This record gives sequence, C-alpha cells and structure tokens, in this order.
Amino acid sequence: MLEIGIKAPDFTLEDQNGVTHTLSDYRGRKVILYFYPKDMTSGCTKQACNFGELYPQFMERNAVILGVSKDSVKSHKKFEEKYGLPFTLLSDENKEVLQLYDVWKEKTMYGKKVLGVVRTTYLIDEEGTIIKAFGKVNASENPQQMLNELN
Repeated sequence: MLEIGIKAPDFTLEDQNGVTHTLSDYRGRKVILYFYPKDMTSGCTKQACNFGELYPQFMERNAVILGVSKDSVKSHKKFEEKYGLPFTLLSDENKEVLQLYDVWKEKTMYGKKVLGVVRTTYLIDEEGTIIKAFGKVNASENPQQMLNELN
C-alpha cells in the first residue's frame, strides 16, 4: 500500500461511459479511491451497491467515489446499469494504476497463488494527499467505514 501523507499518484483512465478522468480533475474535493477485483462478483457487488446507497451522503460531504478494476469499459457499463451505480467506475485493463497504487499482488484463491487486486481503499484530501489507506478491506463494510472517515 502507498503511505499516508504522500501525494496520490495522478493517473488517466476511462470510465464506464468512455470519458477520460484524471485524479487531478478532482482537486478541491475529497476522493474515495477504491480498488476492487472484478465486476459482477458477490463481494464487489456488495461493496459497489453499498457505496451507491450511501452516495447522497458522500455528495453532501463534497466527496467523490472512484472505483477501479482491471475490467473493461464495457464490463463497467453493464455493472453500472445492472445495479444503478451512481458513481464513476474506471477501467485499468493494463493494470498500470493498480500497480502504481500497489494493489496488484500475489494472493491465494482456492488454495492457489495468483496475481490479482487486493481490495484496497484510499481517502485522498482536497490537495491530492493520501490521508487514509485501508488494505484487505471488508467489501460490505467498507462504504460505511469510508463515510465515517469523512465525519
């Protein structure tokens, strides 16, 4: 994981609508930057839907939610539409940002060592500095945890 207190590395990725976003686009707002393994899987769906349910409260606190995975723009669009997700999903098919944020790691799945995304959430302040970092987060509890961090 990246260290608290450093500038969050800037990046450029496409969202579920094919629109390009950079992290620096969100200066002046707090950013919940969460990395998840895969669209449409049970844990990732719980996490995304819980962020969606709490979305108005994040907006009241001038915070933006950005979800990042290696899934394609097309996959993100299906995920957004199926669950009515109101926030931005960013596609990192080349895994450049996943590696930049140190979330692409070896992990054990079903007894085998594989490379994949370790579910991680960063809270970035209005100036672009990482102020909180949570690794191996609980998918269903993470959205409420992040809302609590904004209070």
